[in-house]
Amino acid sequence: MAWMAWTWPTGIFFMVIASLLVVFTVLAARYPETPRRGVLGIETTRGDRLFITLLGSAFINLAWLGLADAAQWWALVISVVYAAAVFRWV
Repeated sequence: MAWMAWTWPTGIFFMVIASLLVVFTVLAARYPETPRRGVLGIETTRGDRLFITLLGSAFINLAWLGLADAAQWWALVISVVYAAAVFRWV
């Protein structure tokens, strides 16, 4: 895999995503939940909210790269706040 030019931040990113998928799979197996209806008006489960969070965070980070001159860490902070809001209200 020397051709892929892996960096530590890239590796950590994929490890976090893989860990989230494993944790959410274990949670779904041990503590099944019924879908709930949030502000979007659709029924969502934990996995749905995780997908919405990951997709929204990707857009936040891409927009930050294109529109802001500040450090990318601020986009991470905004993404964490966004994730908390999604898991609370969606």
